[in-house]
Amino acid sequence: MAVDEEGRETPETPETPDEETTAGGSPSGGISIGVMTGGAAAAGDRASAEDRSRRAGTPLPPPPYAGAAPPTAVPGGIGIGVMTGGAAAAGADARAADASAQLLDAPPELAAAVRTLREHLGVLRRTPEIAELDAGLSELDEAMAGTGQVRRDRLQWLRDRLTLGATTAAGLASAAAVVDTIVQLTG
Repeated sequence: MAVDEEGRETPETPETPDEETTAGGSPSGGISIGVMTGGAAAAGDRASAEDRSRRAGTPLPPPPYAGAAPPTAVPGGIGIGVMTGGAAAAGADARAADASAQLLDAPPELAAAVRTLREHLGVLRRTPEIAELDAGLSELDEAMAGTGQVRRDRLQWLRDRLTLGATTAAGLASAAAVVDTIVQLTG
């Protein structure tokens, strides 16, 4: 027990989470963010940050950061100028996970290009890679027909398969049209 200024016994108060220190007594961890429009941030001894948001529509550019330089954080921490999503964590056992899904409005050109590519896949020899690609295209086609939106990560998956893949589908003109439309949509 501690004694206050008037001689009364008071319980001792533990250090607050803001006073986290390393073994040497210096501050550790910490996050400083200038502009945050989405995502998750955590700092502290057992910190954890997770973003499970679902953002729909074509993303707007982030608001401008008014500062001259990104914010500074305490030693061992993180300084972020603009954060529009994702997750950041700092501290001894910090973890960060971005499980968000960004849904983009699918233009009619993408739906048409996907349908054409699926038709062209039908004339190719059915390999496991072609079957996987057709299944991914079918999933995109269903999403566009149902909601008019597609998940950004699925578009990136498709673009990777059509540009980095060694399948015969990558050489089709219809595959190039799908990739071009994805690039225009995702930047």
